[in-house]
Amino acid sequence: MRVKTILATGALATLALTSAAFSPAAMAGDKGARCTDQPREQWMSKDAAQAKAAALGYEVRRVKIEDGCYEIYAFDKNKAKVEIFMNPVSGELVNRKDDD
Repeated sequence: MRVKTILATGALATLALTSAAFSPAAMAGDKGARCTDQPREQWMSKDAAQAKAAALGYEVRRVKIEDGCYEIYAFDKNKAKVEIFMNPVSGELVNRKDDD
């Protein structure tokens, strides 16, 4: 019985990790991924997204909409180029790509 319990627990843990890895937030910035499906009337403005990113220490250069996310091109506190992906409803940062 103990073996079945361990296997079931392991299977549930694997399922939970797989689900989290493929959530829209985890995949933001990848082709086909979306931060939100909420209507644009519920989104914060681009200016508000820019201000939120600046408050987090980013020097924002450009904000655009990509796959239901705000895609923000900026420099981080170390002056490295980055792309950050922000949920336009919650303002949550959902992904970051460092520019190599």
